Amino acid sequence: MRAIFAVIPAILLAVTAAPAEAAGHGYSWKLAETGSTARLRGLDVVSAKVAWASGSAGTVLRTVDGGRTWAQVGPPDTADLQFRDIEAFGADRAVALSIGEGEASRVYATGDGGRTWTEAFRNDDPRAFYDCMAFFDHRRGLALSDPVDGRFRIASTVDGGRSWRVLPADRMPDALAGEFAFAASGTCLVTSGPFAFFATGGGATARVFASPDGGRRWKAADSPVPSGASAGIYSLAFRDPWHGIAVGGDFAAPTAAPDGAATSRDGGRTWQVARTVPGEYRSGAAWVPWRWNTALAVGPTGSDVSRDGGRTWTRFDTGSFDAVDCAPDGTCWASGEQGRLARLRK
Repeated sequence: MRAIFAVIPAILLAVTAAPAEAAGHGYSWKLAETGSTARLRGLDVVSAKVAWASGSAGTVLRTVDGGRTWAQVGPPDTADLQFRDIEAFGADRAVALSIGEGEASRVYATGDGGRTWTEAFRNDDPRAFYDCMAFFDHRRGLALSDPVDGRFRIASTVDGGRSWRVLPADRMPDALAGEFAFAASGTCLVTSGPFAFFATGGGATARVFASPDGGRRWKAADSPVPSGASAGIYSLAFRDPWHGIAVGGDFAAPTAAPDGAATSRDGGRTWQVARTVPGEYRSGAAWVPWRWNTALAVGPTGSDVSRDGGRTWTRFDTGSFDAVDCAPDGTCWASGEQGRLARLRK
């Protein structure tokens, strides 16, 4: 999504300390020392010890000791690329997506912890702009592009990201005028079980698209999250194929996001506005494993927690983050500007 390159007001990009827990049910962030100044919008937490993050200037960071140390392991000669999404399968295997028009949209894969990388996909269509990707398992995954010829485009892999092919768009609903996805945190496209979901904005309505068959067939559903030139749903998270949360707002007006969070209990077919929303722009969301109905949302003005499946949200931090992710064992990290990475304390 091209508009995401717009500059957020500098006052909101200042690095702030992770502050009081307030009414956030005892949740807080513990910042890690990364040695990086990149903006980290891609994040995948594998376990209590292993996590990967990616971002601007060709940056890919990896920890294998629970965040005590982070190593820069990005592909060589990619300083002009923005890795907005990363999907990892352990300490050694990861797939990173760079975003942008035409050939700036690429996928790189590593199987040795980032010591070497292979360019697995390079977009050759100047009209395409890939925003995010998601995997069903260690082999099958999808990547999402903004509309080409009036329909969103999907690329697919069946070999763990080592090769990709663009799927036919004949079963993709038509895009609305001005509709696109947001390359804000790598979570505009997500999977749960055999289902895939992606979220949009930019047009008259922010929508959620759902596929039951690995990305071949899609249906679109309207959401109540406001949409506009830089507004819509920025992040999705599904606890299972039925229960989903959506967060967003307008990155050009990050301190006001009425109706900026919604929930679904029927696999994304219908959406309801949260009773209490974060109230500000949020770019990332994640469920917290082993904590039933608990979810997190983050953005450049703060972090929020929900203990009731996304129906109500409570602020617990005012630091700047772009992405949040949790491992199956319940370990959660957030990432953002100026190399910020923080582990959740709960």
